[in-house]
Amino acid sequence: MVFIKVHQLAFLFGLLGNIVSFGVFLSPVPTFYGIYKKKSSKGFQSIPYICALASAALLLFYGIMKTHAYLIISINTFGCFIEISYLFLYIIYAPREARIFTLKLILICNIGGLGLLILLVDLLIPKQHRVSTVGWVCAAYSLAVFASPLSVMRKVIRTKSVEYMPLLLSLSLTLNAVMWFFYGLLIEDKFIAMPNILGFLFGIAQMILYMMYHDSKKTDLPKLISTENQPTNETNLNEVAIVAVELSDARAENVEGSVRPMKTPNSSTTA
Repeated sequence: MVFIKVHQLAFLFGLLGNIVSFGVFLSPVPTFYGIYKKKSSKGFQSIPYICALASAALLLFYGIMKTHAYLIISINTFGCFIEISYLFLYIIYAPREARIFTLKLILICNIGGLGLLILLVDLLIPKQHRVSTVGWVCAAYSLAVFASPLSVMRKVIRTKSVEYMPLLLSLSLTLNAVMWFFYGLLIEDKFIAMPNILGFLFGIAQMILYMMYHDSKKTDLPKLISTENQPTNETNLNEVAIVAVELSDARAENVEGSVRPMKTPNSSTTA
């Protein structure tokens, strides 16, 4: 009888987590292909991708500080690369105001925020506590990100339509949370395992809502005037593969690559 050792099982779940996260990171490709063909990113928001980059960069920093965290480093290195590529393409085709707004956010959140964290950890935190300190920051950020599906779930309930909550995306995010939860559990890393409990629960809730409303007729929300400057898709972070987390909404609305101006939703939000 063959017994799988704990470290082998951990590697298996980590590898599967990499594969699922890889797919989620690539899910906006049709959207950006549409932006490239249209030569305009008007109607789209950059905030979800800025948040995704922040998430990947944080977990990459955490993985580097840990020992032998190769599976965390690998997927978040790819995540940083692909999110930078998305933002680069967005900036090229964005209106002037949106371009300036995006560059400011990148400077403040991605460069300034991460740089400040690295500096404070290096100067103020004793060496033996640095990994746990960064881990708590990552876990807190991930938990905040996992709360983002609440907005799209509320929209599904109000409109009785699953238009903005594709089943495949919800299923992928749930599966991703499961893989990274077991990986974190098996390597005894609470900073990876803990946030994915919430991710799994939200994923299950989304699939239940999908089953309830996928045959229902759509009830449109009141139409509001769209903005001309920074596009105003509802900011959804559910799709950000944060090794253990995936931020859902703005990307979910365009996951099949349709490039269309989005009307301002009733509520909008970025881990």
